[in-house]
Amino acid sequence: MVSEFKSFLLKTNALALAVGVIIGVALGAVVNSLVNDIIMPPIGMLLGKVDFSQLKIVLQQGTGAVGDVNYVAEVAIRWGNFINVVIAFVVIAFVVFQIGKNFMKEPPPAEVKTCPFCKESNAPDASKCKACTSAI
Repeated sequence: MVSEFKSFLLKTNALALAVGVIIGVALGAVVNSLVNDIIMPPIGMLLGKVDFSQLKIVLQQGTGAVGDVNYVAEVAIRWGNFINVVIAFVVIAFVVFQIGKNFMKEPPPAEVKTCPFCKESNAPDASKCKACTSAI
């Protein structure tokens, strides 16, 4: 049973997928910290000492304390937090794009011989064109 499970993990790349998810979650935490702790405070300072995570439109004011019988939670549209999440997404997407660009290089295109008459691509060792059968 254990060897069958180990075979499943190795054949389906489940282990590689799990490692990718774990690294992705860790990268997300780092980027969220980058956005919330490094990028947004200077932007808030430039825009008049604004804390974006606290920007909201209150639809219904909350009343009472959390443990009280008459407690009513605040209902608000937290658009500042949304801006933080969008910036975090853009940074994560850019980092993933750079990783993909640097580590997943396409193999060079296969060498081909082009027919001078019909411009069809042929194998490099071909002596006749596969489309028009002329000598190349």
